[in-house]
Amino acid sequence: MATQGSHILLPNLAFLPDYTEHPKPKRKGTSSQKVKEHVRKKDEPKDSEEPQPSEEEEEEEEVTFWQDFVAGGMAGTASVIVGHPMDTIKVRVQNSSASTSLLSTIQEFGGVSSLFRGMGAPLSAAAIINAIVFSSYGLGSRLYDTYLVDPATYDDLDQTHDPWQKAMTCGSFAGLVQCLIICPMEHVKCRLQVQHGKGSADYMYKGPFQATRGIVQNYGLQRLYQGWWSTAWREVPAFGLYFAVYDHMKDRVNRYFWNQQQHHSVSAEAAAASYDPTHRHSHTWLASALAGGIAGSTTWGVVYPIDVVKTKIQTAPLDTPLKELKITKIASSIVAQHGWRRLFRGLGITLVRAFPVNGTIFPVYEFTLHQINKHMSS
Repeated sequence: MATQGSHILLPNLAFLPDYTEHPKPKRKGTSSQKVKEHVRKKDEPKDSEEPQPSEEEEEEEEVTFWQDFVAGGMAGTASVIVGHPMDTIKVRVQNSSASTSLLSTIQEFGGVSSLFRGMGAPLSAAAIINAIVFSSYGLGSRLYDTYLVDPATYDDLDQTHDPWQKAMTCGSFAGLVQCLIICPMEHVKCRLQVQHGKGSADYMYKGPFQATRGIVQNYGLQRLYQGWWSTAWREVPAFGLYFAVYDHMKDRVNRYFWNQQQHHSVSAEAAAASYDPTHRHSHTWLASALAGGIAGSTTWGVVYPIDVVKTKIQTAPLDTPLKELKITKIASSIVAQHGWRRLFRGLGITLVRAFPVNGTIFPVYEFTLHQINKHMSS
């Protein structure tokens, strides 16, 4: 069964969840919504009938932090499985001293199975990282509404998605908080990805836990966070841009699907004018996946040079003096030796990886949350 649009043929995907929300905690109301409700109640006559919440509102209020934690963990796990092989290729390309083909890069480190080397670290931390990102964005959102929003403008707020200023601010805050976990995790991952197989001179660690223990025991906790500043310079602007682009693109894609569904009964102008951003359609999940993929690819395209520098810092010998690992010093060294193009080496495979990884996170998150709610209500 297919739904015919004006220019494209879209499959019927009604079996998937008929709702999609931004991957951040579903709260019982932001500060702005609570103040707005307080003002409404104050202005209403005391004998007026209290409006009852809709079924959809009641369902959203029932979503707890732990449900969001589980759904976020599943989404993070799926994204790691999808993207880790290409991430391994990216790290090796960034760290190699000579131009090599994709096939030779795979063969040099032990074949296709080596592409999954170091996956234990991000896989084991996927749930907690997503939980930190979601809860940090939620906290930032509440603080933003409380301290940075003029109460007089509450009536003008678009409750379907955040304005780009808020998305940038709260996303950047979430990126900074999750650096506490992502920095040591990626440090360990990078070291495992660039070491060769058993028997080689640089084979030091069997897995992420042994690597973490060895780094802390021999070099101290500070060295586990080698590359902190480069990680922060990547994550803070990246998450701000990521959330802002996601909200914008999801709204654009939803508008497109709305117009496709309405074109047979009304004109294009009338369809655009009657657009309802709260409308749930059978392709809402696809809008979320496309928006996530575009947001992820856009973000990586912007912050990629700092990621190249971060890889160099985190794969440098652990006894390297910290003053030799400054961002400006490493970036200048890369440009001096290889030219500015080297800062974009591996960007192609990164963009190829970014779209399916970020396009996977949102549908998996929503599908898992849908299944949890369905199971609890049965």
